[in-house]
Amino acid sequence: MADTAYQSKRDTARAWFSGLAASLRDRFERLEHEYQAESGTASEAPKFTCTTTRTKAPDGSDRGGGLMAVMRNGCLFEKIGINHSTVYGVLEEAALHRLAAGKSIRNLDRDPRFWASGVSLVAHAANPKVPAVHFNTRMFWTPVRHWFGGGADLTPCFECDADTEWFHHVLEACCARSDPGYYRQFKEWADRYFHIPHRNRARGVGGIFFDDLNSGDWEADFRFVTDVGRAFVKAYIPIVGRRADETYSESDHEKLLRMRALYAEFNLVYDRGTRFGLESGHDADAVLMSLPPVAKWP
Repeated sequence: MADTAYQSKRDTARAWFSGLAASLRDRFERLEHEYQAESGTASEAPKFTCTTTRTKAPDGSDRGGGLMAVMRNGCLFEKIGINHSTVYGVLEEAALHRLAAGKSIRNLDRDPRFWASGVSLVAHAANPKVPAVHFNTRMFWTPVRHWFGGGADLTPCFECDADTEWFHHVLEACCARSDPGYYRQFKEWADRYFHIPHRNRARGVGGIFFDDLNSGDWEADFRFVTDVGRAFVKAYIPIVGRRADETYSESDHEKLLRMRALYAEFNLVYDRGTRFGLESGHDADAVLMSLPPVAKWP
């Protein structure tokens, strides 16, 4: 891209997101294999796979791309999707209007180039007692403005106060290291964002969500984003360890499938990342990798 003022910053961010995605792939695949070995269920998961696919624009044009890793059919996790992508080009009309209007970006239509890089993870567990989880962080650049965004939120089928408190405790400590006001601000933002209006309910028990993060200090903002990535693993993995061996009934599994339907409804109807990804011509399979493998509606 022609702009050079932020080239080194873009390179730094891209390298972090790429490295984090690789680390998460290794960590969650190892977690699945460790669980199978410790629980003696390895023979019950002969179809467990981890497939990594290079993503690109559907029309084959050179607008960047990334790696999509999808783990399926595990005894611990039924599906995990982990994406890293770096995309660039010119914003299509629908994406341009949505972005400019939503963030009040003036003059973006005069030079609608963009660059975006990020990492995202969504995990759907086989056991209804293990919460689903979502995490992502990203950097977005345009010639007139740049910002960071992301967050993490927990979606349990069966709410557990101890799990919710731990998840939020870790995220609160992470936020406090950068700004004492971040946690309250970003928690409230998550509560508003991860809400399903047509069901009049939250998607889960929240977490943090932030967008438009540009304090004027790029290095400080980037440090916060990297800290969120590290905190996510600390917040979620212990919960998996506590719940993975809990027993559950057929009715529990039925409830899980209905909770997944709510998850799918939010991602398809309200999630801004899904809409922007599809409108900007990103790989549709990568955009929709967050959807659960199986869900059920009444």
